[in-house]
Amino acid sequence: MATYSINSTFKLNSGYEIPRLGFGVYQTPPEETEKASLEALGNGYRHIDSAAAYRNEAGCGAAVRFSKLPRSEIYFTSKIPSSGMSYEGAKKQVETSLKTSGFDYIDLMLIHSPYGGSEARKGAWKALVEAVEEGKIRSIGISNYGVHHLDELEKYIAELEAERGGKGKGGVISVGQWEIHPWCPRNDIVEWSTKRNIAVEAYAPVIRGQRFGEPVLVDLAKKYGKTEAQILLRWSLQKGYIPLPKSVTPSRIKENAQIYDFELSKEDMGKLEFDVYAPVCWDPVISPLDN
Repeated sequence: MATYSINSTFKLNSGYEIPRLGFGVYQTPPEETEKASLEALGNGYRHIDSAAAYRNEAGCGAAVRFSKLPRSEIYFTSKIPSSGMSYEGAKKQVETSLKTSGFDYIDLMLIHSPYGGSEARKGAWKALVEAVEEGKIRSIGISNYGVHHLDELEKYIAELEAERGGKGKGGVISVGQWEIHPWCPRNDIVEWSTKRNIAVEAYAPVIRGQRFGEPVLVDLAKKYGKTEAQILLRWSLQKGYIPLPKSVTPSRIKENAQIYDFELSKEDMGKLEFDVYAPVCWDPVISPLDN
């Protein structure tokens, strides 16, 4: 079993390293984002996960600047929204996100979902590849892609390499982000990604609290002297994922980072393996290629 700390990182295919614990700001109101992000940074988080669709990139940037921490120590993620799913749309969004966040570069830019159809997905990816070459983005990836979308992207990367002059010219997938937890494990996607050293980020890792009270979580929380949220986050960490818990409550922000002083046994990890598929968020993963 790997020994993790809040400073642990994952080496990406891009060559950069990403912290293994992130702080999510989904649905965090713009006026609260700066305060919550600053609280997270004060509790040791060094990875903030935002998106253009969240409309709070500015608050994330402000928190980083106000923290006085070196920009190089903070990992900032944003995402291309469905409205930007085209070559020109993605190029424009990269510029907008840079300006809105106030950063000179973005550590990671993901395509937020596969919606838009094949041509749109291909165009958006090409724009991100070019943004990496221009130094505006360091690493790129996708979010909410199913295996069929991933297979398509891999083919497109090969096509771009042929068109643009060789290996690496089609870009590399560094990160994939999905709703992942014991009740939505997405084993097929995880297997696809792991074979390619693609970092797997897990959003909604505590399932929005909707499974709190489940006997298995209650029992494990009691056994380890932890909260049910901490049990779920530790499960995610031990699976090798990068959990992205979110909160605006200082006590919970702190609590969600206190997952390094215990370890779930192999037997207890097994108790959190379920043959179910019960996402609690949107699920673009299952959308067809032409959607």
